[in-house]
Amino acid sequence: MKRNLFALYLIKLSKWFTLVMPVIVLFYEDHGLKLQDIFILKSVYSITAVILEIPSGYLADIWGRKRCLITGCILFFTGYVCYSLTGTFSYFILAEILLGCGQTLVNGADSALLYDTTVAHGKESVYLRYEGRITMIGNFAEAIAGIIGGFIAVYSLRLPFYGQSLIAFTGIPAAFMLKELGSRKSIRSPFSEIMRIIKYSLITNKHLCYNIMYSGIIGSATLMMAWFVQPVLIHIDTPTPHFGIIWTILNLTAGIAAFYAHRMERRLGMRRMNGLILVCIVSGYIALANNLTHVSLLILLVFYIFRGFATPILKGYVNQITFSDMRATVLSIRNFIIRLIFAVIAPYIGWLNDMYSLKTALFVSAGIIFIPGLLFLILQLRTEKKP
Repeated sequence: MKRNLFALYLIKLSKWFTLVMPVIVLFYEDHGLKLQDIFILKSVYSITAVILEIPSGYLADIWGRKRCLITGCILFFTGYVCYSLTGTFSYFILAEILLGCGQTLVNGADSALLYDTTVAHGKESVYLRYEGRITMIGNFAEAIAGIIGGFIAVYSLRLPFYGQSLIAFTGIPAAFMLKELGSRKSIRSPFSEIMRIIKYSLITNKHLCYNIMYSGIIGSATLMMAWFVQPVLIHIDTPTPHFGIIWTILNLTAGIAAFYAHRMERRLGMRRMNGLILVCIVSGYIALANNLTHVSLLILLVFYIFRGFATPILKGYVNQITFSDMRATVLSIRNFIIRLIFAVIAPYIGWLNDMYSLKTALFVSAGIIFIPGLLFLILQLRTEKKP
């Protein structure tokens, strides 16, 4: 068990020790891109993930979690190499496609292997604790990298990408360290089997469907906010070295929250926790839109607390009501929903920012999140049961 946990920790670090994130908007602007262009790039990433997300989860179920993780880490490394050696919008699109493919192969497979590992060692009941720890490691890695990335970007906005390529490479040997657990299925018609799981997850099992949809909406909301952070910092004239420090504080906060997520969930229960997450996520957007001053830093801090709670808790709920032989596929359906929502609304939100204002973009985002989020939360609570 320790071997798999250690390898999964390293893979998380290789993905989340992101030197580039605190200054990536500055990097894009230095190459002549506007916020709409940036959101288009991220939509390309998300569309790639949308196309591959469910097939990659199914591939992890039948081909093996380990093989998917190895392939994903290699593609992830290649994407950052592409960023490091190029400087045009078209090559950035290629890099985003490579990163999207790599991320998609890792997503779902890592959580599924973690869950299988806890089951194989009789520790299924503490899965949420381990998921929270891995989420915390990712946030802490991103936080520490934020400081380093912010300071080295002062010398060159390309330096963080060189370092990022080296860090991404470390995930490859870590993936080779993993031990595969659980039997793989032998299926004559993969397409039919994928459709069967999709039908089961989104039509047959209503409770699972509503959990996936709600988790997807919240996931896309926290992802969108991550891309609003730098425009907000630019809006309030934040010095470049401070980008990394602020990014670090935000992700440390999310990491600590993720570590204590299982305790918070145990104390409040599923119903209250889900409601609290929705209210605080939507309120964060509204409060930020009304306070585009240095007060926004405090608002972002509170938002990131609930971002830290949301990821392991909502993913844990989906895991608890999913059968083992389809777990990676179901988790990939969840990620599919997150990326699909982001891919659809991100260019529109970027356009609102460029044509009107950052405040308008934030307000509209709050409405887009709240209405479907509330709907699926109500439906989820009405059908609360296990399969």
